[in-house]
Amino acid sequence: MTALYEASPRATPPPSASGSARLPAATTRLRSLGRGRPEDPSWVRPALLGLLAATAVLYLWDLAASGWANAFYSAAVQAGSESWKAFFFGSSDAANSITVDKPPASLWVMALSARLFGFSAWSMLAPQALEGVAAVGLLYLTVRRTATASAGLLAGATLALTPVAALMFRFNNPDALLVLLLVGSVYCLVRALEDASTRWLLGAGVCIGFGFLTKQLQAVVIVPVLAAVYLYAAPTALRRRLVQLLAAAGAMVVSAGWWIAAVALTPASMRPWVGGSQDNSILELTLGYNGLGRLTGDETGSVGGGNGWGETGWLRLFNSEFGFQASYLIPGALVLLAVALHVGRRAPRTDLGRAGLLLWGGWLLVTGAIFSQMQGIIHPYYAVALAPAIGGVVGTGASAMWSARSTLVARLGLSAALLVTVWWTVRLLGRATTFQPWLRPTVAGLGVAVALVLMLGTSLPRRALTAVAALGIVVALTAPAAASVVTASTPHTGSIVSASPQVAGGGFGGARAGGTRMQPPTGARPQGGGGAGGFGGGAGGGMGGLLSASSVSSELVAALQADAGSYTWAAAAIGSNSAAGPQLASGQPVMAIGGFNGSDPSPTLAQFQQLVAQGEIHYFIGGSGTGGRGGSSGTSSAISAWVQSTYTATTIGGTTVYDLTQPAG
Repeated sequence: MTALYEASPRATPPPSASGSARLPAATTRLRSLGRGRPEDPSWVRPALLGLLAATAVLYLWDLAASGWANAFYSAAVQAGSESWKAFFFGSSDAANSITVDKPPASLWVMALSARLFGFSAWSMLAPQALEGVAAVGLLYLTVRRTATASAGLLAGATLALTPVAALMFRFNNPDALLVLLLVGSVYCLVRALEDASTRWLLGAGVCIGFGFLTKQLQAVVIVPVLAAVYLYAAPTALRRRLVQLLAAAGAMVVSAGWWIAAVALTPASMRPWVGGSQDNSILELTLGYNGLGRLTGDETGSVGGGNGWGETGWLRLFNSEFGFQASYLIPGALVLLAVALHVGRRAPRTDLGRAGLLLWGGWLLVTGAIFSQMQGIIHPYYAVALAPAIGGVVGTGASAMWSARSTLVARLGLSAALLVTVWWTVRLLGRATTFQPWLRPTVAGLGVAVALVLMLGTSLPRRALTAVAALGIVVALTAPAAASVVTASTPHTGSIVSASPQVAGGGFGGARAGGTRMQPPTGARPQGGGGAGGFGGGAGGGMGGLLSASSVSSELVAALQADAGSYTWAAAAIGSNSAAGPQLASGQPVMAIGGFNGSDPSPTLAQFQQLVAQGEIHYFIGGSGTGGRGGSSGTSSAISAWVQSTYTATTIGGTTVYDLTQPAG
């Protein structure tokens, strides 16, 4: 059965003495870019370029239609484009009152783009889309090294056409950069596996470290898989493998720890409050709100909390909330993984093909298990972290089965994977009968026919059988491709969004076609506002006000901009999303009292009163929050009550505001 992995050599064969070996290194690299590997068929490189071009069109087309998308992060990008201090810490406003509830790595990329091209929806979202194209290309390169070029193309296409990927690579949440860095870590590990390279293993650690600076502990979920596969399959002595892994762990800690140390060692008076924490501690944020609390549900300061995030269980990824995000190919991927590992069970310990299967399969199983069982905050778009693993398993597993198709087990594995994919696709689409109704009969009819031919058509000519296999791939990807196109063509705003299609009782979702969205004008200073988003039904449907930016009138924008240079903050509002709308519309800093949920104890009532007495804040925007749920201090409610009892309410453009320079009476 070693033929299963014969297409995955440990290294590229050296060029002949009469060929490119005599060319300068730079020329050789240029030829490699133009033609690919010498052993590749002539169609490989055009196919790859076509895949990347199509992915770019899918992710970049009409990119600004979603406006500010997640205004919570948009406000931080705006702040980082104006203040280097806000850039470094990830502050919600340029005056540095409080940070977002994640480390700022993804904000750095978007803010640098805004500094180069001016702050706009396009300059903010384009890096996210390009990160998606890069992730597809890097996934191809990774799978190509352990399998075949065809496997890499299939893996890349699977990632590109996963609906939740088409959503998140057009959105400004941290997940886009996280996915790219996770794929990068696997690429580096595969390079390390080829010749037990310490340098490449350190690169994997650095990718995970910067993934931590993107979305904290979610980045380390796959670390046990990476370590276990390297410890098992690296072609060197066990002692050296252990030492190398310790060095990689050190690289991971250093690449993440420098920023953590900088925040922890900076005096609290010299930096913004750490958003999402209850004691102004980056370590508490890491281990609590963004750490173990996600698993246990014990998240102080969380909005919703408890059982508000849906039922846990092994079928969570297939339910009405998560099913349409990334589950189309998961059943087939699991079949391919199991059969391919069985067929290649006698391969040498150091075989790269099996190592690739273990890497992608381990990523899929471990991440899927955690998402299925975590009791804290979880949103359907988190499923984007599964998309590269699904692509890797499908590409590598299908290639392995195709290489061993002369055996009955391999043919049965291919046919079973396609049939279970067809079965689940048809059942999934049955939840949304109005979504492309032609898909169900088409996928069912063609899928069953192709599966039968793959299993029984051994006497067919090679070209005919190859064409049938290609048709099977098209059948498997048709439904997710259709959902991805619809998702990409639909504006999404708010903090919680979902890929298409949507079903009744589908749970969480952002604004989609027909909803109001925040649409900035062109240029560096957006002046319009408004937004819809948050929960689209299901559990927690009443919390949308905390999860989408408030609409802003031109009258309020003019008031905030008037004499804004005389104040540190043009206004203050409870909750980051309530502050984001006025800030994005006016271009002036707006203090987000209590952070994202309004539940962080910052500032205290005394601190707020002192800032008001010093003339640092012009307006307080009323009706902007309730202090969140789960907050331990109640400072947001106390500040709101004090403002209402001390200052006179007035209405500007339909919004209740309090002029903090004019006490009542």
